[in-house]
Amino acid sequence: VQLMESGGGSVEAGGSLRLSCAVPGYIMKMRHSMAWFRQAPGKAREEREGVAAVDSEGNTAYADSGKGRFTISQDNGKKILYLEMNNLEPEDTAMYFCAVDFVESATQALTAMDPDFGYWGQGTQVTVSS
Repeated sequence: VQLMESGGGSVEAGGSLRLSCAVPGYIMKMRHSMAWFRQAPGKAREEREGVAAVDSEGNTAYADSGKGRFTISQDNGKKILYLEMNNLEPEDTAMYFCAVDFVESATQALTAMDPDFGYWGQGTQVTVSS
C-alpha cells in the first residue's frame, strides 16, 4: 500500500505550508491511527519523530515541537490527511512522512509507529530558511 505525500517546499521562517497525504479508501474505513512523522537531516530512519496524529475517533495528538503551530486534519470524502504548518522555524526542516497503522490512540501513534510496520509514504521535503 502506497501513501502519497505532497505539499512540501522551501519557505522562509515564519511561513506556512500545508502537506497532504492520499490514503487508500479501505484504510480510511478501518480502525486505525494516521500520523505525520519527520526525519531531520542527518538522522536515521529509526529516529523519525512523530509530529501529529489522529485516531479513528477523531482525537488528535501533537508533539511539543508543533503544538500551537501544526494542525492535523482529514477529509474522509477525499481520503486525504493534511498537516497545516504555520510559523515555520528552521528547526522544522526535515523530510515529512505520513503513516497509517493499527494503533488505538493518537497519543500512542506519536511514539508507537515504526517505519518497519504499517503503511508509510515516500516523504515530502520541507526546508525552512532563516
